[in-house]
Amino acid sequence: MTTQPLRVPQEERTRAMRARLLEATVECLVEVGFSGTSTTLVSKRAGVSRGAQVHHFPTKNDLVVAAVEHISTSRGDELASTLAEAPTGEGRTRAVLEILAAHFTAPIFTAALELWVAARTDPQLSEAVQRLEQRVGRQSHQLTADALGVDGAAPGTRELVQATLDLVRGLGLANTISDDAKRRARILDAWAATLDAQLPRTTPTQGV
Repeated sequence: MTTQPLRVPQEERTRAMRARLLEATVECLVEVGFSGTSTTLVSKRAGVSRGAQVHHFPTKNDLVVAAVEHISTSRGDELASTLAEAPTGEGRTRAVLEILAAHFTAPIFTAALELWVAARTDPQLSEAVQRLEQRVGRQSHQLTADALGVDGAAPGTRELVQATLDLVRGLGLANTISDDAKRRARILDAWAATLDAQLPRTTPTQGV
């Protein structure tokens, strides 16, 4: 008696194919930039037929926005998990900053940066990127405030949390040009001291 091979449901095959396309798109954005990324190159790297790719993502803009959104969502989940495990007590603020800095020096940041630059002169792409960035920005702000133990909506505190995100984003940008690890460490040390001195905590982050 022969056993029939298990058939993977169509919905699962489609989900897997889309994931391959999105991951391949991010890889291309990191390696060859927005201008070098094409739907043909992505399809080839993902091992997906050109017709199937066009069916799910008709244009290059559709593909790259979906790709960055997909990876940003998964990276956001990862960031939340990592921040939740940040050490408590003395040094927590510095540990949180290190986690954020690592988040903004990961490959997805490079891919997002390529998208931002392209969106500057492409109104349709700009609209899609702005929607994405607003959602990701709100999530990052809340996660950072929670990790630092502060009310991220409070006047003054809100600006310090946003300044923290602007700082690590800028450090991530500098890292795309050269390894900025030593200077980044010094800046994060100084900013951690500033936050510890100025932030009104809603939950304890210092040792008893």
